[in-house]
Amino acid sequence: MSTKTQARQLVVQTWNPFTGCTKISPACANCYAEPMAKKLHRWGTAGYENGFAFTVHADRIEKAPPLKRKKPTLYFINSMSDTFHEDADEGSIDAILQIVQQAHWHNFYFLTKRSERMRHYFDTHTAPDNLWLGVTVEDRRHGLPRLDDLRRTRCINRHLCCEPLLEDLGAIDLSGIRLIVGGGESGPNARPAKVSWVESLYQQCQIQKVDFYWKQWGTYDQEGRAKGNSRSGALVNGRMLQAFPPDLMP
Repeated sequence: MSTKTQARQLVVQTWNPFTGCTKISPACANCYAEPMAKKLHRWGTAGYENGFAFTVHADRIEKAPPLKRKKPTLYFINSMSDTFHEDADEGSIDAILQIVQQAHWHNFYFLTKRSERMRHYFDTHTAPDNLWLGVTVEDRRHGLPRLDDLRRTRCINRHLCCEPLLEDLGAIDLSGIRLIVGGGESGPNARPAKVSWVESLYQQCQIQKVDFYWKQWGTYDQEGRAKGNSRSGALVNGRMLQAFPPDLMP
């Protein structure tokens, strides 16, 4: 596990050739992207004419901001959607992948809850070395099967997003996983995370040599006390558990 990056912040740019999504698991219940998309729709923001309905933006693929940005950057692709949404056509996914290959000086990552479709896609496509593939693992019932799909996906950089972390995940096999990013839930209907769940994940990462990055506690602090809508810090029992692979940040 990396120690050089312990004090650094994980800084990410976003690129959204897709917007909008549909809910498929408990992690979606308080989706941050849905109210944001609806707000942008009310404001008349370009690209959100359809609110949170799934939409492919061909112009955002054609213009591809990552190709114009020369400073090496970490890009989250489709932070306002899911790249492997059932309504996403394969040609658009192919076009995104081609840009990832062209912009080799950046790192990119996909995060999906449609892990089976992502696995099948990469059965016939090659994941570039600068692409990180990740799945949401919020609980045992819905999240852990995605982890199994991810391990079977052909790529070299795999990560998990355990945000929102909704329960103790128990003992898990992290073979082939390079990074776990975890966090509590924010918003008026947030569900609190427990310190014991975070500690269990962290200890398993230590043993299995996987980097672990706890982003923030969300609406509730580690004692389960509500803090309104503000983020309540990232300390876990007085420790900042924030390490990530040195090659993730360009």
